[in-house]
This record gives sequence, C-alpha cells and structure tokens, in this order.
Amino acid sequence: MIDNDMIEKLIEVAFHARQNSYSPYSDYQVGAALLTEDGSIYTGCNIENAAYSPTNCAERTAFFKAVSEGKRQFSAISIVGGAKGKEIVEYANPCGVCRQVMMEFCNPQTFQIIVAKSVSEYEIKTLEELLPNGFGAANLQF
Repeated sequence: MIDNDMIEKLIEVAFHARQNSYSPYSDYQVGAALLTEDGSIYTGCNIENAAYSPTNCAERTAFFKAVSEGKRQFSAISIVGGAKGKEIVEYANPCGVCRQVMMEFCNPQTFQIIVAKSVSEYEIKTLEELLPNGFGAANLQF
C-alpha cells in the first residue's frame, strides 16, 4: 500500500503529464504517473494518430518508458483524463489493452490503479478488481 502523500504526488504528476497529450482527433487528454517498486516515477500521455490503431494510451506510454529503462516491478499508477480545456468530471479507467500490459508486469493482487478527478477526488482499485481472471505469464507455465 502506498501512503496518502504518494497518492497525491502521483495524481499531481499525472495531471502534469496530461499537458503533453497529443490528441488532435478526440481532444481527450490523458496523463499517467507510474510508480516503480524502487520509488521512481515514469510519466505517460496519450498519443493519437490519424490512422487510429497506432494510437498509444498514456498508461502504456508510461509502462513502455519504464520497461525500456530496465524497470520491471511496479507498485501503482495514477490516471487522469478528460476533454481538453474542460473540468474532469469522470474517472478515466484504463482500457483493456492497458490492463493486459499491466498484467504482464504487475502483481494483480497488489498493483494499485488510482483514477482521479482531482488530488482530493479519486478511487483506488487493484488490477485484479479491474481484470478478474486475467491472463498472464503464469497461464503459460505447464
């Protein structure tokens, strides 16, 4: 479990990362802050593409940056998202593809997913709650 100070920090960092969103087609800006087990924080934003399928979510951007730097153990991620220039009124839960990427690198029982509207308004769930019966490396061991 991470403490309240770290939760607030991750939310603030995710809001900052959201400012870098490249979302000219949807105007839906997402930021993420990923906490590694050693206390490092990696950020990500959504990056859209006119062809749509090459678009990358903020969560995966953060994971891919961290993994490309050699990180493999993660504690939590904070995600914020909403329409450009408007107040965030809903939680931006991770999509199925992002949940599957999390399953590759995280313990589903302990990895915390923080979705926030503000520093004081957020929800925390485990990966297992968002991806019950998830498929991971353990399923490939015979």
